[in-house]
Amino acid sequence: MRSCHPGAPAGQSDALPSVQGTLPHFIQEPEDAYIVKSNPIKLRCRATPALQIFFKCNGEWVHQNEHASQEYKDLNTGLKVREVMINVSRQQVEDFHGPEDYWCLCVAWSHLGTSKSRKATVRIAYLRKNFEQDPQGKEVPINGMIVLHCRPPEGVPAAEVEWLKNDELVSSLTDDNLDTRADYNLIINEARLSDSGNYTCLASNIVAKRRSATAAVIVYVNGGWSLWTEWSACSAPCGRGIQKRSRTCTNPAPLNGGAFCEGMSVQKITCNALCPIDGGWDEWSEWTVCSSQCERQRSRECNSPAPRHRGKMCEGNSKATENCTDGLCTQNRKLLHDVKPQNMESSIDVALYSGLGAGIVAVVILVVAVMLYRKNHSDYGVDVIDSSALTGGFQSFNFKTTRQGNPLLLNSSMPPDMTVGRTYSTPLCFHDSADKELFDPLPDIKVKVQSSFMVSLGVAERAEFHTKAPSESYPQDLGCDFCSTVDKRKKGPLTLNGPFNSSREQLRTSGVFGHMGGQLVVPNTGVSLLVPHGAVAENMSWEMYMVINQGEASAQTLEECEILLGPEVTYGPSGLDLFCPVAMTIAHCAEVNAENWNIQLKRKTQDCKWEEVMSAEEESTSCYCLMDSSSCHLLLDQPGSYALVGEPLTQAAVKRLKLAVFGSVESGSMSYSLRVYCVDDTPHAFQGVVAAERSRGGQLLEEPKMLPFRANTFNLQVSIQDVPQFLWSIKPFTTCQEFSFPQVWCSNQQPLHCAFSLERYSPATTQLSCKISVRQVKGHEQILQVYTAVAKGEKELVPFFMQTDCMVTSQTGPKAFKIPLSIRQRICATFDTANSKGKDWQLLAQKLHLDRNLGYFAKQRSPSAVILSLWEARHQETADLDSLASALEEIGKIHSRSSPKEPDEAEPDLNHTQAGGLYGTGQPAAPEGQDCVPEYTG
Repeated sequence: MRSCHPGAPAGQSDALPSVQGTLPHFIQEPEDAYIVKSNPIKLRCRATPALQIFFKCNGEWVHQNEHASQEYKDLNTGLKVREVMINVSRQQVEDFHGPEDYWCLCVAWSHLGTSKSRKATVRIAYLRKNFEQDPQGKEVPINGMIVLHCRPPEGVPAAEVEWLKNDELVSSLTDDNLDTRADYNLIINEARLSDSGNYTCLASNIVAKRRSATAAVIVYVNGGWSLWTEWSACSAPCGRGIQKRSRTCTNPAPLNGGAFCEGMSVQKITCNALCPIDGGWDEWSEWTVCSSQCERQRSRECNSPAPRHRGKMCEGNSKATENCTDGLCTQNRKLLHDVKPQNMESSIDVALYSGLGAGIVAVVILVVAVMLYRKNHSDYGVDVIDSSALTGGFQSFNFKTTRQGNPLLLNSSMPPDMTVGRTYSTPLCFHDSADKELFDPLPDIKVKVQSSFMVSLGVAERAEFHTKAPSESYPQDLGCDFCSTVDKRKKGPLTLNGPFNSSREQLRTSGVFGHMGGQLVVPNTGVSLLVPHGAVAENMSWEMYMVINQGEASAQTLEECEILLGPEVTYGPSGLDLFCPVAMTIAHCAEVNAENWNIQLKRKTQDCKWEEVMSAEEESTSCYCLMDSSSCHLLLDQPGSYALVGEPLTQAAVKRLKLAVFGSVESGSMSYSLRVYCVDDTPHAFQGVVAAERSRGGQLLEEPKMLPFRANTFNLQVSIQDVPQFLWSIKPFTTCQEFSFPQVWCSNQQPLHCAFSLERYSPATTQLSCKISVRQVKGHEQILQVYTAVAKGEKELVPFFMQTDCMVTSQTGPKAFKIPLSIRQRICATFDTANSKGKDWQLLAQKLHLDRNLGYFAKQRSPSAVILSLWEARHQETADLDSLASALEEIGKIHSRSSPKEPDEAEPDLNHTQAGGLYGTGQPAAPEGQDCVPEYTG
């Protein structure tokens, strides 16, 4: 009980008797404290010299039993120091109902008298849940000021405030553009695009932390017009015509919902072109006097009128000459008709010999032309076998290997040579599933389709894409420490059991595309090319091809730490002229993360070096790159060779490896071979494994699995476990094998493999069960479970290699697209023109989750058509029209919530598009052929 101090003299509760000595001096006084939850706090006092120290709380002495005291000698001063401590509980503070906070002080006395310490307050700490003011979301223009207000919850002690952006702490110490000192508010002086995000106010004290509601901040960019182009030439060559000039809304392009440029994008003025005036002859002049040569002359000029404004000159001679003596004039006393000029005979000889020479040259040229013509036609391979190959449906079509140097003419007049070719028959479906990527590609063959017209390309260009891949390989010196250890002289990828020879001819596919567009697919590789409707001009067609370059040639001239993340793909021909970009899809093996990877798209130059086209994270108006988890979708304007390369920025960068185990019985022995493959996780890379195992009769023993391989410089270990020791034997010290980190990381789409050789003790052993462990040191691990029959009589041909996948490489016309043509044209007509409702192509891109790098779409003739092409490429596997329908329906709901339209305001009807129209056929909203090239004037 807290009453009179038990150690004070009788009758003195507040004062102690003064005695001889020194007054106490406090070395440590009690400090203010907060009680957190139900934990008591401790108050301490230290004084010297002090005979006694007691606490007094709220005017009352604390009982002596509640004190804990000790006395010790200060080593520095030699004085005795007394220290006293008491506990204060939450219950004591709550039971106190005074006019002020709960307080305590120390009283120390010596022989001379007493001393009092400062008062220390004790309060119960708390922090309420609700903020007095939450920050509110804002939309601000770029370079504008952003002020986010925050009032933290009430608390003791008062809460401190911090700001989070996308759950990461922001600080004015690291960014001069931020100010967090102004009364808990966050001030961004000049808004940048990078300032867009979700902001949260974080209040905290010693009790708890509280998060406010999230405020979404969007920094938008209003569109700005570019400079006007020069005026075009007058449209009429003569008389009244029109001149045009244009500008684009790309300076800057609108971003994050910014307003599109106001005004016209095209201006027209009238012009008057001066009509050309052809020249006309004046009247002939009088004849001159007859000369001594018996001739007279007259002349005229081209001045009636003179030619003007690109008019034609007068036709005919400006001078005329005639004999003026009727042939009776003499020279050297002879009649003129009897005198031959001295050079007449020589002139006749020159003319004769010249005519003979010209005739001989003409005959030689004719003979050479006939011989070349016959030689070229004799070198043609087999022509058309079946005309149904590109007509759709499930029909057979035939492939024929071509002879060396064939320029690949599509000619229906050449008879097929059935003696030198191989025929492949397959159903015509159109599917490239990543789950069935185990089929070896066909050799370098050409599909010839019967047609009423002929398409031919130059011999040199055709030969470029029908030769085998170059024999040289790219050096593996990528400029990093972990890649410099790879032997630069090796041509094949490094393995524990020797180089794995996976050199194959180039994978190639081609097709003829017209105005309706279509799609090219290299089966089982994850590579495809979408040619949009309207990309090719009407009444024209192009034979387009796509080539996957094999071997290690794709990695040559890569810089520093860069590695190939997918195959090198070439599409052409080089002179291709299209109205809108094509959409190319390439599978990759990276775990996409901008903080861990620098992923770039590169293009091969004419001197076979790589140049950067764009980074996957940057904005570009020349190219578009969309990275999905396993594929990269590109919008390209120029044909050429492209590759996706990556540079790891941190050790957390991950590339995916596909693991597979194959087995086969060694002929004439009791041995069984297990082969474990580690290859970049792309369908194309795994085809090398498939081809090798098919040739040696291997059997897939477990479904392939994926292993994340980190850029932490640690090796990859492969070990065999749980082998029945009483049935099988394995050589000592071979149960665990290891790939070095550079071998795996810098494999560049080439397979790595190691082998385990097991031997049966008895021919009666027909089963093998074991586990294969593949793990990266200080990384992930995968287990491949092996359970298989090893007797030759029970072994099956590799079922995983059965040709069950589709091998169609091209489709043309509407059947190549998921979105019906009429619906596509309706969407383009609705969204390509901006309106006050905000229902334009930017909203379409946002709802289809394609709302980055909008500047690229803004420069296109039809942004909506390009957006839909990218959507088609992204969803070619799933055919998910429901997501498109949902996006259009959501846009319709946004429009329905806007203000009512005026009676005379026309509004496109999207009801058909939002409903089942995506799966059927509707009336086109625009003339056919205006998908990629609509007339857009403002």
